[in-house]
Amino acid sequence: MMVKKILFWFVVFLVAAWFLTPVVFIFLAALTPAQDYYNPHKIFPSHFTLDHLYKLFFVLDGWKATIISIEVALISIAISFAVGLPAGYAMTRYKFPGKNAIRLSILLTRSIPLIVLAVPLMVIYMRFNLADSVMGVALAHTAMILPFVVLITSSIFSGISVEYEEAAMVFGLTRFKAFIRITLPLALPGLAASAIFSFIMSWNEVFVASVLTLSNRTLPAHILNTAMTSPDYFKFAAGMIMAVPAMIFIFFTKKYLVSMWGISLK
Repeated sequence: MMVKKILFWFVVFLVAAWFLTPVVFIFLAALTPAQDYYNPHKIFPSHFTLDHLYKLFFVLDGWKATIISIEVALISIAISFAVGLPAGYAMTRYKFPGKNAIRLSILLTRSIPLIVLAVPLMVIYMRFNLADSVMGVALAHTAMILPFVVLITSSIFSGISVEYEEAAMVFGLTRFKAFIRITLPLALPGLAASAIFSFIMSWNEVFVASVLTLSNRTLPAHILNTAMTSPDYFKFAAGMIMAVPAMIFIFFTKKYLVSMWGISLK
């Protein structure tokens, strides 16, 4: 028993180290002074500095790109859930002709390379005055996120018994109220996980944002345009700025993930 426990924690340590070591080195390099970074005789810096983050955030307008990225991600999540939640529910609770074909076609939308859609999407955006706008990028990210939201929410609702809703309707609730009061709270942990996945997809996307914007670039597109031509420590500082908001978002929604894992283990 003791050997199994030691082996288990050893594997846990290896997995944690595998994922956390790159993050630690990114943060370390982002806080390392320039003279220490290029010193081959120093593994760890003699002191830490916020100068790279300050220059990238304020001098190179990284703060504006960060705000735009957060706005784009939140708008994308809101629109995706407003459309994808009813669609996922309908795919689970109702029977209609062609349901499997629709499910497959939703998944096939992600098989089209973004580079193929870049030029026609830009032409459409210019006609509707959506080019170089936050809403334009958010709509493009919504088109990327929505198929996953529909499929994920569909699988979440399929794991919740329809008998709960039927019992609620027996006691006088409409189907909509039964969904709001019964099904939605039970699905909340899975929906939180879906929201995290959607946020990360929008936050890390760079190609569409680079093509559709010039002055209102998201953080990845802004980094691609500025920090990638800068010294290496600026690149690590950019990676740190990109990682922190996503980590904060996951931190505030982790209780729903823990609840979801607890339900799946029962």
